[in-house]
Amino acid sequence: MPEMTFTVRWPDGAVQECYSPSLVMHDHLDVGGCYTVDDFRSRATTALDEAAERVRAKFGFACTSAAATADDIKNTATRYDAGALVEVLAMHPPLPTASPLETS
Repeated sequence: MPEMTFTVRWPDGAVQECYSPSLVMHDHLDVGGCYTVDDFRSRATTALDEAAERVRAKFGFACTSAAATADDIKNTATRYDAGALVEVLAMHPPLPTASPLETS
């Protein structure tokens, strides 16, 4: 199962590096995207819950690191106004792009 990190900038300029045990974050967030604090918290924790369940399905136990990241995001989000903006700066690794042969 491919792991990934995603980097966000909170409304006060603080940058946070986050961990996910799955690339599922790409289904919920976009690099360069700006989300309200409430929307970001919701999207990120939903994705991290999905990631933890993917680990559970494959290995028989949930990923505690995904839960810890979700808790960090929830706790950090409480410091800001719900309507303030969080920016997704990076996601690594990126999703593979389709080759020209696959799109024709």
